Amino acid sequence: MQVVLIGCGNMGGALLRGWVAAGIAPIAVVDPKLDRVEGAQVLGGLEALAGLKSPLCVVLAVKPAMIAPTLTQIAAYLNDRALVLSVAAGVSLATLRRCAGPGPAVVRTMPNTPAAIGRGAVAAVPDVPLTLAQQAFAQDLLQAAGQVFWLEDEGLIDAVTAVSGSGPAYFYRFTELLAETGRELGLSPEMAESLATLTFTGAAALLEATGKPAAQLRVEVTSPNGVTAAALAEFDREDRLASLIDEAGRAAVKRNREMGAA
Repeated sequence: MQVVLIGCGNMGGALLRGWVAAGIAPIAVVDPKLDRVEGAQVLGGLEALAGLKSPLCVVLAVKPAMIAPTLTQIAAYLNDRALVLSVAAGVSLATLRRCAGPGPAVVRTMPNTPAAIGRGAVAAVPDVPLTLAQQAFAQDLLQAAGQVFWLEDEGLIDAVTAVSGSGPAYFYRFTELLAETGRELGLSPEMAESLATLTFTGAAALLEATGKPAAQLRVEVTSPNGVTAAALAEFDREDRLASLIDEAGRAAVKRNREMGAA
C-alpha cells in the first residue's frame, strides 16, 4: 500500500524513521513545515492525495483537534481498499468513521513516546474487523514503533492511555523528583541527575532482561529492616503512593473520555 503520513511532528517523525529503517515504501508525507524528508516524498498539500495510486494507507499524526477537518477533507480519496490509522489521543472510532465515510477501514491507535527509538508500546483497535492483509500491513507499520497490542474493546484505549500513553511522563516526573531529593541531601546537581537517570534506566533494563515480575525484583533489592525497606515504608504509609497512582490513572482516563466527547 502507498503510505501517506499526515503530520510529521514528534510521533509522526518517530513512526517515519521506523518505517524508513524497516524498508517500508512508498511513503509520502504531508506537513507544511517540511519541504524534504529522507526516505519519503513530500506532498504539497492534502489535495495531492488525488494523484496517488490506490490503495492508500493514511496515518493521521496531527493534533487531535485537526483530525476531523483533515479526515473530512481527504474522505473523497479514500475508497473501500483504503486503511486509516489515527495516532491522536481522545479521538473516537465513531468520529473517525463519521469523517472518513463508509469506505476505508479505520483503526484507532495509542502509541507512546519511546516509539521514537522503536521501544514504544502501541495499542490498536479497529471499528470493524480488518481483513488479514489489512491487519498484517497495520501490524508492520505500528511495530516499527514498538510492541503492538490489539484490543477488542475501544473502551480499553482509555486505560492504555493512562498507563503507557501518559506513563513516560510519570517516569520522568519521578526521576526529576528523585534527583531533586539527591540535591537536597547534598549531591551536586549533575551527580543527582545522573544517579537518578541511571538508576531508572538500569532498573528498567534489568526488569526487561530478567523477565522477573517487578514485585519480585522489588523484594530482592529490599533487605528486611534495611535502608530500602525504610524508604518504601514511606511510600506505603496509609497507601499514599498507591492512592496517588490510582487517582492519577483515573484522572487520565476521565480526561481522555472528555476529549473524545468534545
